[in-house]
Amino acid sequence: MPKNTIVLVIILVIGLLFGSILGEILRPWIPFLSTGKAVTWEPKADLDILKYEFFIQVKLNLSSVLGLVFAFWLYRRA
Repeated sequence: MPKNTIVLVIILVIGLLFGSILGEILRPWIPFLSTGKAVTWEPKADLDILKYEFFIQVKLNLSSVLGLVFAFWLYRRA
């Protein structure tokens, strides 16, 4: 991964976290910002000598998506 790609991924994750936290803070006044959907991915394999299970869950809501868009906008502007 090139250096710019790593920086972009870090900025996008920070934008997701910031948007999610902001949505939780504003939930009493703007409840639709924190309504979302959980997306899960669970790859598993059992190969007799090797067994693995992996679980990833991303909870997306409107505020986290807005934070993601804002972070991407800031990255493109800089």
